[in-house]
Amino acid sequence: MLKDVASLIMRHTVPSRRHLTPELVLRLITADTPLWRAAEDQVPFKDPFWAFYWPGGQATARYILDNGDIIKNKTVLDVGCGCGAGSIAAAKMQAKRVVGNDIDPYAVVATKINSEINNVSIETSTDNFIGAKCAEFDTILIGDMFYDEEFANMLFKWLKILVSNGKTVLIGDPGRHGLTDKRREHISLLARYDLPEYCCMENHGFRETTLWKLNK
Repeated sequence: MLKDVASLIMRHTVPSRRHLTPELVLRLITADTPLWRAAEDQVPFKDPFWAFYWPGGQATARYILDNGDIIKNKTVLDVGCGCGAGSIAAAKMQAKRVVGNDIDPYAVVATKINSEINNVSIETSTDNFIGAKCAEFDTILIGDMFYDEEFANMLFKWLKILVSNGKTVLIGDPGRHGLTDKRREHISLLARYDLPEYCCMENHGFRETTLWKLNK
């Protein structure tokens, strides 16, 4: 089964460095693939969010690659890992342990493929960690997950509990409506990045992306 999924992903994606982290090569659906313009009934995946490198994830990975000390020797959980870029960046910067987590099984297979391409070793999990204590992790990565107000409310409450228990929470986000002004009062801006023009076209007009740290 996993071999079949991996084969399907390899067949419908292409290696890309056209993003904020060209140090990483990631297999993605891009404008160079037939699926980019395919009708919905021609796409062999259901909601292949993992096949795109979303801007919040790009901010997370870019910051980690530029500031390796924030992750070195840490145990890292990358929630909603998608294509796995944040996990891969953490592993490259010598995190002690990295788990790429996504409830979509295709995402964790894609993450494994991308980690192998980038010559790093990470674990993967399809468990739903939201609400869990995450006792075995020091650092939690969250990218592009504030897309829906109801979900954002549940997510933010959980993240605040984690921070109160000593965890570091890094949030990559391009300005989605779920990261409200009220929630921004509880986070500190670590970095802001301009997206390359081709990334803007791929991401519905977002022109910049940011990385935040959740305050205690």
